[in-house]
Amino acid sequence: MSHTETAQIVAESFFSKDESALKKHTTSDGYASLITVQNMLPESDKEIKVEILDEAIDGKTAWVKYSSNYDNKPGIFKLVKENDQWKVTSKGPMEKGPF
Repeated sequence: MSHTETAQIVAESFFSKDESALKKHTTSDGYASLITVQNMLPESDKEIKVEILDEAIDGKTAWVKYSSNYDNKPGIFKLVKENDQWKVTSKGPMEKGPF
């Protein structure tokens, strides 16, 4: 699965609160970060719409910028290769991506 497909699945599972899909496509750090934020989201019955806006790969790290109908501004996922699969991970506090 490509880094953009993984990002799409993670965004959709994040907003739909599908924890098993979220866990499958994230690192342990990424999962912990996303669950913390997810627990602060209000319940919603909105249909989830996620669009990939931009992407960049640098070796075994990828960045994907996406928009959703849940957020007013785009989100950015950092992905790393773990066991030959792209997984969303958390970015460091001072770490800046390409966008």
